[in-house]
Amino acid sequence: MAMTLRLDEAQTAALRERAESEGCSMQALAKRAIDQYLSDRDDRLAEAIAQVANKDAELLDRLSR
Repeated sequence: MAMTLRLDEAQTAALRERAESEGCSMQALAKRAIDQYLSDRDDRLAEAIAQVANKDAELLDRLSR
């Protein structure tokens, strides 16, 4: 499936520079980043939930009573 990704000049330059340094295309690098983001979702969600539970532990305890 085709998709157009609109980046600003700084993003385009950074993506181009990184792709060149890794010896791949900008498209390949963007696809790899998207794949990594999607595969890490469960881990990131669990970490966010743990942070909220830790930060708001006292409030959550009071609400559970």
